[in-house]
Amino acid sequence: MPYLVRENLFISNIGDAAEVLQNGSEEITHLLSVLSSASISFFTEWRNSISIPTKEIRKVYAGSLRPEDGSGDNSKSALSPEKLLYSLEYAGKDLKFVRMAVAIKDTESENLLDYLDVCLDFIDQSRKEGGVLVHCFAGVSRSAAIITAYLMKTEQLSQEDALEALRESCESVCPNDGFLEQLKMFEEMGFKVDHSSPIYKRFRLKLLGDSYSSGNKIDNSKFGADPGLPTEEVSSEVGTAVDAVKVSSPAYRCKKCRRVVAVQDNVVDHVPGEGETSFQWHKRRSGNPFNKCDEMECSSIFVEPLRWMTAVEEGASEGKLMCAHCEGRLGYFNWSGIQCSCGSWITPAFQLHKSRVDISTL
Repeated sequence: MPYLVRENLFISNIGDAAEVLQNGSEEITHLLSVLSSASISFFTEWRNSISIPTKEIRKVYAGSLRPEDGSGDNSKSALSPEKLLYSLEYAGKDLKFVRMAVAIKDTESENLLDYLDVCLDFIDQSRKEGGVLVHCFAGVSRSAAIITAYLMKTEQLSQEDALEALRESCESVCPNDGFLEQLKMFEEMGFKVDHSSPIYKRFRLKLLGDSYSSGNKIDNSKFGADPGLPTEEVSSEVGTAVDAVKVSSPAYRCKKCRRVVAVQDNVVDHVPGEGETSFQWHKRRSGNPFNKCDEMECSSIFVEPLRWMTAVEEGASEGKLMCAHCEGRLGYFNWSGIQCSCGSWITPAFQLHKSRVDISTL
């Protein structure tokens, strides 16, 4: 039986969700399914006797390349194949339920943060229209992590307090350690997924490093936009305003040809001399990134991988970073890590030597 967490908000497992879809419910009108597969067929495979009618509303893909026709259409046919972010459909008895399914695995390395915005928005809207059941397979980890984030955001609770509040309704919930770490990041970003935050950037860089270490080819769509392109070209290339070069942003230019190779938002900070634990999970200091203290200790800056880094895109494990315009050497990259002159070990590392770049304002 689904557990009531807040008014019009329920949590449960896949069995209860299947029963609701098959037999109907007086309280629940919407379902958020957080499963390894976003397909409704998962229910059919789980219990062969159940056949749940569905009618697709739409599907949305994550990290998609922009449509060839430039229309901004988000349909599958207009996009290069990418990971399904979520699907919406009418489902269940008489197609009375609205179901959103997101494909999230219950593993510590899974990216939860990138799904939070769409999940929390769906829960919020669903509660206004009726009652929403959030479920995963066992009703223990994935669904609990989503509802914990929802309580954190709507009630301004810490990760610990939100989880404790959820356990008052369903004592068996226990998000995996990876999800708990990401929920702590969510808290430190102010209960939002801030793509410009160094917390998020470091998290994304770690995911890329883990993926590379697992033998996966890294698509350059996962790299940061090339800040050396005109602003309008960057915006159309990326398809979102988040990655567009910001006006008056501190910029790093190739000392030889003056091409912009990075902006301050691309920089990943570290605390001098503290190794892999040195990356700051809080907002960067404002001011001149070349302050005297840092300049004495760190001879390089470290950035996220960017789309002008040809050698990185070609799949090399390490190599020189050459300016895309004049081919002057700017630094070095290594997916296994590089030690900064201050002593910190950065993994993966995309290093620009301060002696090879100048700082200016765009």
